[in-house]
Amino acid sequence: MRIKVVLNYLGMLLAMVGLFMVIPLIWSIYYNETDTNAFLISVAITAGSGAVLWYFTRIKSAMPTLREALLLVSLAWIIVSAYSAIPYMLAGTFDNFIDAYFESMSGFTTTGSSVLTTVEAEPHGILVWRSLTQWLGGMGIVMFFVAILPQLGVGAAFMVSAEAGPGPEAVQLTERIRRSARVLLIIYVGMSFLEVAALSIAGLSFFDSITVTFSTMPTGGFSARTASIAAFDSVAVDGIVTFFMAAAGINFALYYILLWKRSLKSFINNRELRLYVTIILAASIIIALDLIINSSYGAASAFRQSIFQTVSIQTTTGFVTADYDIWPTLSRGILLTLMMIGACAGSTGGAIKVIRVLIVERYIHRQITSFHSPRAVMPIKLAGRPVSERWVMRALGFVTLYVLVMIVFSLILSAADPSLDLESSFAAVIANLGNVGPGLSAVGPSLNYAAVSPFGKVLLSLSMLLGRLEFWPVLALTTPSFWNWR
Repeated sequence: MRIKVVLNYLGMLLAMVGLFMVIPLIWSIYYNETDTNAFLISVAITAGSGAVLWYFTRIKSAMPTLREALLLVSLAWIIVSAYSAIPYMLAGTFDNFIDAYFESMSGFTTTGSSVLTTVEAEPHGILVWRSLTQWLGGMGIVMFFVAILPQLGVGAAFMVSAEAGPGPEAVQLTERIRRSARVLLIIYVGMSFLEVAALSIAGLSFFDSITVTFSTMPTGGFSARTASIAAFDSVAVDGIVTFFMAAAGINFALYYILLWKRSLKSFINNRELRLYVTIILAASIIIALDLIINSSYGAASAFRQSIFQTVSIQTTTGFVTADYDIWPTLSRGILLTLMMIGACAGSTGGAIKVIRVLIVERYIHRQITSFHSPRAVMPIKLAGRPVSERWVMRALGFVTLYVLVMIVFSLILSAADPSLDLESSFAAVIANLGNVGPGLSAVGPSLNYAAVSPFGKVLLSLSMLLGRLEFWPVLALTTPSFWNWR
């Protein structure tokens, strides 16, 4: 284990994040607001710390090994979130570091949980920074790093794999991991430009178009308005945001297949994509009917609200146009279930992911069949090809660990935080572990996490990190064998 290699790349990452702070600084200078000095100092501290760390840890052979990449990724998200909390503290947005760190971690992990009570009262620079952290986190700060830096060799593959997490349908888009990262970045940036243009045509200001897009594409959910997307009260805006949320929840490798390889058939025949769309349609219809029958919604309003909320929760974005916490029990139950399922693998969404749900369903079917046909050989298949037992076991292991962590953290939170009842605690952990944001009851869409205790915020910040990195890179650091220095 070469700590200098890890620190060297960490220094470069910090310097890159410090440079991105110039973007909200420009907004602050343009509007001549009080957060200008906060961003000037933050840029100097973050970029300066990164440059110094990089300079004093330079070595000739700096390609990270797998273990070094795992350590780098875990440290990157923890430390970058800490430095990114500096503008919040210096601008006076928060009066304690725990709140600032919670907001920062929520941004980079694209969770969207917030402790801000009056969002509109914040300067433009702070609001742009909140959204920008989500946009950077959606692509993956290490993936972004790999895409724009010079060739990193095999170490780049370890870094990207450690951050993105392995999956049964993992696709290396091109022959080099750095080129793959660039392709994904081009798609991500291109879709972001399209959404900004669409929202501007729909009547939003450039500021609102930028902040909404920076939170939509990473399926983050931060908004420059306290009422979220409901503040715009526009069918056109709802439709545009719904479309791009749904698009961001699709495996980005499929866009490469569609746009670069021009294979529409491979795109539409993807089993995970089909199940993803099916879940959205089925949930939207059921919730709409539930609202029509058991609430005061008319048909048009019921379908409009059900579709938006379903897509927002399914993709783990967390935007809202209605207070779904007052909806009928069935609708609330479906949305809570969607928080756990999440979007597709390879997307910017979080939670368990549709592909794992598909694999677990087929595994259960195989186990049931084996009881009456014990000699049958039944490999689990996707797209007509068998999935290796290694990937099946990984999917089962992940889902088991996900549920276990969800239960344990919920019980700890309910016991340690008197401000949260059991329903609120479970909803809070589910929403943050799945990188969704708003939950139910005391942490529902009309409220936020400001009332949660400091310990609860730390626990939920850890939930965000574990959910975003899909456990393994972080948990690997807890094993004694990982720290074998040879």
